[in-house]
Amino acid sequence: MPISSHQHKAIQAAFQPGRQNFAENPYGVYALLRELDEPFYYEDMNAHLLSRYPDVDGVARDGRMVRSLEAFMPADYVAEQQHLANFHDMPNHERFVQFSMLERDGELHRRLRMIVLQEFTRSWVAQYTSMIQQTVDKLLDTLLEKKDIDFIADFAVHIPSYVIGHVLGVADEDCPMLRTWSENIVQYFDADRSEARKQLAEQATTEFALYLKDLIAQRGRRPGKDLLTRLISARDAGKLNEDELISTSMLILAGGHGSTIDVLGNGMLALLNHPDQLAELRNNPALAPAAVQEMIRYDSPLPFFHRYASVECEVMGISFPKGTKFGLLYGSANRDPKQFSDADRFDTNRNPNRHLGFGRGAHLCLGNNLARLNMEITFSSLLARIKTIELRQTPRFRLGLASRGVRELAVRLG
Repeated sequence: MPISSHQHKAIQAAFQPGRQNFAENPYGVYALLRELDEPFYYEDMNAHLLSRYPDVDGVARDGRMVRSLEAFMPADYVAEQQHLANFHDMPNHERFVQFSMLERDGELHRRLRMIVLQEFTRSWVAQYTSMIQQTVDKLLDTLLEKKDIDFIADFAVHIPSYVIGHVLGVADEDCPMLRTWSENIVQYFDADRSEARKQLAEQATTEFALYLKDLIAQRGRRPGKDLLTRLISARDAGKLNEDELISTSMLILAGGHGSTIDVLGNGMLALLNHPDQLAELRNNPALAPAAVQEMIRYDSPLPFFHRYASVECEVMGISFPKGTKFGLLYGSANRDPKQFSDADRFDTNRNPNRHLGFGRGAHLCLGNNLARLNMEITFSSLLARIKTIELRQTPRFRLGLASRGVRELAVRLG
């Protein structure tokens, strides 16, 4: 049944990612979207939003649904769409971010993905267990000297910075810069693309690229045992060019930051809001892997992703033309009651838990094994060393649709 004018107006008024009330709790709005029998058109992103698990999962897996218009549309049309989305006149962002593996499809995407994929297997990631444990322990040593902290700024932001920095081969003293650059680049993927935000993204990309060029030159002279050295070897073997090397390195560093920080904060908040689950995890550390999966499902750090239809296609029983943009609401699909029993309940014992928090299909997150290991070690160590953690004030979530995370999380340690 088509969306009525009344339904459309009601959802349009509620679906406002730029407003604080949506940021605090988007899940009621997602529930309204799941009741619709067709995608909801979100004008701000020129996207048809999919909210039910089968629809999101189906489009994410469909090889005809791609990330980039360049895969199937003429260059003048692509340029026109870039102008409309204000994704133009930012040369380094276009060269290294919009070009990246994340934004490409077909043979180019497969070639770059396979180079990195072999480095992020579960067995490869396991070798960093000791390093991650040492990083978390060192941070906890400092944390335990305090009573009132911001869990995000004082703890969560440092873990992915040092871990992914160490994996790629970034010096510890340079790791804090990675977070700032990554956040300033990622913020431009949301609906609000003002000139100020555009300039911020371009500047961050430029500085990040210059840093990586220098680091690559250093590794060329003095190879190490890090991931960057192996990527340089792949370049030297003709498997990727210089721009692809910089773009891929940037993607790994940026991708390993924001979402991990967000899910650490969201996961901690979920535990604090569900003391029974916190107590169960504290008493049974073996639950950590399942608890981490539930944190990712319950409050997904990447609630939105897009795909373009490379051919005329049918979605939810409706025909859409080639070039249609679909918004995949992973955050909504992960709360679909037809897929997850008692979907709005946070359950550290949930099994099975085939969530979409890491995406699905060709663009499944490459770093998911590293992210989960990070979180398992972090929460196991935290609960083992700190007897009580109490929420001091209601946290506020960042605005926007591209990512979901608390801006700060004030807690008291006991």
